[in-house]
Amino acid sequence: MRTGWIIGVVLIGVLLGCSQAARPLPPAPTTDAGTDDPPKRDKFGEDRLPKAADVKTYPIDGDRVVKYVKQLCDLGPRVSGSDGMAKQQKLLTKHFEDLGGKVTRQDFRATQRSRAAAPVAMCNLVVSFFPDRKKRIIFCSHYDTRPSAHEETDRNNWNRPFLSANDGTGGAAMLMELAHHLKDFPTGVGVDLVLFDGEEYIFEMAIPYVKEGDKYFFGSEHFAAEFKKAKAAGTKDYAAAILLDLCQAEGARLAIEGHSWASAPQLVTELWRVAAQQGAKSFKWEQGYQRSFYVTDDHIALNEVGIPAVDVLDFDYPHWHKLTDTPDKISPKQCVEVGTVLLAWLQLQK
Repeated sequence: MRTGWIIGVVLIGVLLGCSQAARPLPPAPTTDAGTDDPPKRDKFGEDRLPKAADVKTYPIDGDRVVKYVKQLCDLGPRVSGSDGMAKQQKLLTKHFEDLGGKVTRQDFRATQRSRAAAPVAMCNLVVSFFPDRKKRIIFCSHYDTRPSAHEETDRNNWNRPFLSANDGTGGAAMLMELAHHLKDFPTGVGVDLVLFDGEEYIFEMAIPYVKEGDKYFFGSEHFAAEFKKAKAAGTKDYAAAILLDLCQAEGARLAIEGHSWASAPQLVTELWRVAAQQGAKSFKWEQGYQRSFYVTDDHIALNEVGIPAVDVLDFDYPHWHKLTDTPDKISPKQCVEVGTVLLAWLQLQK
């Protein structure tokens, strides 16, 4: 009876999963806004996109991004609540303040399901440029590392030091690079660089339809709750958010993620059009996975509180949650491509 029940639940889950398969994407947006109208927009980018020549290309330093990845990885694992995380927070705070950012800590405590007797201190870092502007956009990434390399086939390797260079560290390093360009940047919105804690604080994995497993996304959910309060008070309004995850490695394929398309299609269209204008070949106007392209990530909590949020990630990174996710996998050229797209898009925000 128990075995039959489990099989039945799994079959129902599979059928439901198939029924939720994403609709195909429409044709790719053209790079000339004069000949192609994107869908009706949200609060951001109300004008039609100018041609590529109308935005300035900023000198993103890919080698410097790689240097920052190495600098953070040299601290060792940076699991939420650990000494390594505390060292990272200190390093990042100094870096962003030296470049003119206003750093705010969102300190909170979280309790993991498998660690119910041991609440852990967590902290989101919010780095603000043009802090007096009410209308703002977000560039974000998680910056904690996973306690175990759960994709290693040999379980004896799970508890070896895991640096997570592209997964989280690369996003943090990209935000470090963007900060070099933001102090006097020509944009009409405020900019917050947000580093989420607790995305990877996972000790026990879920078994689909059988066991729940540990909870993800503590940091982004806390950030979303705080934003909801600020929005109700009329003190802050976010027009868009771009999440960076696993997008700095050689050969990255940055396809369209399903929740992003479902919740923020205007932002997806705008960002991928800018990427095409900039000749960013890693940005692909195609579904991330063939059968289903939904990925649960930190952007979910943002979309749920009304912030249009897009997940820019590589669906095919072979070193995901493996010990081989090391700094040598980061590509300076890919970092330049991603950073160039972000700053070109930022110039269009009014």
